[in-house]
Order: sequence, then C-alpha cells, then structure tokens
Amino acid sequence: MLIKSIKIFGKYLDIQLVSGFTTKPKPMNTKVDYKRNELVSIFSEKTGWNLARVKFLVSFILTICKLQTVCFTKIAQGLEAKPKTDSNLRRIQRFFAKFVIDEDLIAKLIMTLLPIQAPYRLSLDRTNWKFGKANINILMFSVCYHGVGIPLIWKMLDKRGNSNSKERIELISRYIRLFGTGSIEGILADREFIGNDWIRSLIGDKIHFYIRIKGNMWVYVPGLGEKKAFWLFNDLRLNQYRNYREIVRIDNQYVYLSGVKIYDQKEKKIEFVIIATYCYDCNALIVYKDRWQTETLFKSLKSSGFNMEDTHLTDPERISKLLSLICIAFVWVYQMGVQKHENIAPIKIKTHGRRAYSYFKYGLIFFAHALLCSVLQDIDLAIKILSCT
Repeated sequence: MLIKSIKIFGKYLDIQLVSGFTTKPKPMNTKVDYKRNELVSIFSEKTGWNLARVKFLVSFILTICKLQTVCFTKIAQGLEAKPKTDSNLRRIQRFFAKFVIDEDLIAKLIMTLLPIQAPYRLSLDRTNWKFGKANINILMFSVCYHGVGIPLIWKMLDKRGNSNSKERIELISRYIRLFGTGSIEGILADREFIGNDWIRSLIGDKIHFYIRIKGNMWVYVPGLGEKKAFWLFNDLRLNQYRNYREIVRIDNQYVYLSGVKIYDQKEKKIEFVIIATYCYDCNALIVYKDRWQTETLFKSLKSSGFNMEDTHLTDPERISKLLSLICIAFVWVYQMGVQKHENIAPIKIKTHGRRAYSYFKYGLIFFAHALLCSVLQDIDLAIKILSCT
C-alpha cells in the first residue's frame, strides 16, 4: 500500500512538472522600480553624470539608508541591482577606485537640499578614527540648524591631530569661492581652531567668528598689559558671564572677548568658557552654543546613523568620495524627518522633556522602513522632497 501511494504521488509530481505548475519567483515590484527611475532622473539633472554613474549613486544611497552601514560587503548584498553579490562588490570597488567626484558639485547639491536660507552659522570641527595603522582625519564645515550640523564641505587631513591655519584657510577659501562671504553669518569653532594667520584671514575677509580660546592664553589688554584670558573674568560668580567691552590683542590680532565661569562636572573644577569675536557681540556666548551641533552630526554619521567607521577604506581620496555620498543621504534623510514631524506624526516628547529622536534619526527610521517594506506613499514623499529643491 505504501509503495503504491509513493508511485501515485510521484506520478502527480510528474504531471505538475509537465503542466508547468511549478513555483515561480515573485515578479519584481514594478511600482518601486518606477520610483527608483524617478530618483535616477532627478539625480541625473542635479549631477550631470552619465546614466550608469547616476544609477549607482541612487542604488548606493538607498542601500546605506536601508542597511545603515557603509561596509561594502553588506552594501553589495543589499544593492538594488541584478548582478550577484560578488559582481556588486567589484562594481562598488571600481567606483571608489576610478570615478572622480567633483566635490564642488556635491557641495552645491547639498546646498540646494538645505532647509534654510543664507546667511548660515558655520561650525568648524573635525572627526577622526583609526583603522589599523591608518589615521582617518576629516576637517569639516557644517551648517548649524535645529540641533544638528548639516555637512557641507570638508578636507581630508593626511595626519593625526589638529589642523593648522593653512588647512583652515584653504577650506574657508573654497567655501567663499563657491558661496561667497555674504552667505556666512558667523563661524563657530572650539579651542583647537586658533592661530594668528587663521584669525587674520577671517578679519581680512570681514567674516564674523565665535572661537573659544584657552583660559590660560596670554592676551594684551590696552592699559593693563599682558594678562591671561581668564583674568578678565576671574571675579565672576559661577554661571555669571561678561562681555568685555574693550578690544584686546591675541598674538597680533585684535578681537573682543566674552566669558562665563562654570563648574566642569566631568573635570571637577572651575572652568572658563571664553569666546573671541570679530566685533563686540553681547550674544556671543549664546551664538557659540550652536557649535555643539556638529558633535550631533558626527554621531549621526557614525554610531547613530550610517556607521561610517565600518568602512575599511584608508585612502583619503576614496574616503572623501564615500563621505560625499553619505552627506547627500544625510541631508535628504534629515529633510524627511522634518517633513514627517511637521506633516505626518510629531516626534514624541519623553518625560525628561526632550524629543525621542533627532530629525535625522526620525527621518532615517521613516525612510528605511519605506524602502524595506515598499511603502510607496512614503517613498513618494522622499522623491518630492528631493525634486522640490
């Protein structure tokens, strides 16, 4: 009886195969594919690249948004393309090895995506990490906006540690060439970004700046001689601030100083936050607070977003190419977070009074879900944001 049943079942299988009732692969979601073609058209218009390069750009950006990593092996598995994973990996490697990206074009593209108009508060900062023996060091200008810095232009430093005045001057000169000094409300920078030539170049271009200096830095105070900077604010009570009304000299440059005395909880000691400015500004300390937004940006590019440190690239030129694509994705996703918060579902406020997510993280979760689950309505919103800029 058992043998007979197997024969009958076998015959049934033969009939299924001959009749063509075998399981077929699911057809491609042509609607999602059409949306991808829309993105290709938009980026073609914005970049002027050939079709193959634009298709790669679109696929790469969509994949890092879905997977939230820049690891090439993982991207090759998720890349929206017909070739197998190994072919995708070689395709990625060829792009970063051979294709020349015009970073001025990328900066202009990012500028079109910004949610605000000029003039901008620009924060100067750098981020660095090590991969093996290689030091990856990036000096960057970002636009301060609603709690985060939006990346705009950068320079790869072929060394470990701080930038010098020449490198900063080269970067700000590039910005001025692209967007002009009139687009700058002010430049914000921490204590490591001080230097005679650097300050002189900003003063020469009449660019407002808010740069923190060290409390023990020597300054020349007319009528009083050489004093350490903190001396001008030492009589303040904790959390009391002062805008020093007289001009002082740092190295050979004349600036104004504003300072506040604080207690550093981490270091367990009294600390001074002293800001050097181009002109007397009673709001200097308030303006300088926006500098921390760049720290939020770097966190988003790394552990809270695209995990940029996952890359095994060590060549500065290739890392800069990768950063170009990441920064396009960053500002696009950020815009999605703003749109969702304002028009779809506001970000929840936690019990401590802060938002549950940043605009960037909110947008990244939103877009990743739309791509992974083929939510056409949400993908439409993303396309609209890009096309309306």
